[in-house]
Amino acid sequence: MKQVYIVEENYPRLLVFFAGWACDETPFRHYRPQGTDYLVCYDYRTLDMDTDFVNRYDEIHVVGWSMGVWAASHVGSRLGGNVRTRVALNGTPFPIDGRRGIPPATYWGTLEGLCGASLHKFLRRMCADSAAFRAFLDITPRRPVEELREELASIAKQDASLPAPRWNWTEAVVGTDDRIIPPANQSAAWREAGTSVREVPCAHYHEPMFHHYLQARWTND
Repeated sequence: MKQVYIVEENYPRLLVFFAGWACDETPFRHYRPQGTDYLVCYDYRTLDMDTDFVNRYDEIHVVGWSMGVWAASHVGSRLGGNVRTRVALNGTPFPIDGRRGIPPATYWGTLEGLCGASLHKFLRRMCADSAAFRAFLDITPRRPVEELREELASIAKQDASLPAPRWNWTEAVVGTDDRIIPPANQSAAWREAGTSVREVPCAHYHEPMFHHYLQARWTND
């Protein structure tokens, strides 16, 4: 797992954001949560995480998006007892699941057919419309396709060998227009977990959602 501090000013509060598959920090590095250090995690070819920073903070808040929800579900307990909130955005703890995550045929089809053209199509499906897609292309991650293929394969392998995650999320946001992880599957996963769900009319990638959870909600705290 890669970990990149966007804000490291020794504030007593830390926001840890677990980004999705195929990400790096690029789409999320312009956010500035007020009075808060801000760390972005990505690249889940392994779930090894350096947690030496944990004891520096009085409180830690976690936001996971897409496949980052799965990753945080498995490593979140390593962040210690100062975690106050855990918000899942358009993701579930079950990456390959016909009822609670991405249908297996879709997941394996994405992996088997992954190339530059199919990745471009995937990113387009993440976005609500052409305007949102064009805006995302200005900040799209720059990782090699082969690395993304390794990540997708490694997630599947790790998920098959790990025990079921038991980390409790405090809130889940489900985009009703999500074309990556079926909204009905997301809702089913969170109902089963007993997690509070907020349905939002948005696509899988929705910049206003990130602006709220990675910046705006911290402005007056």
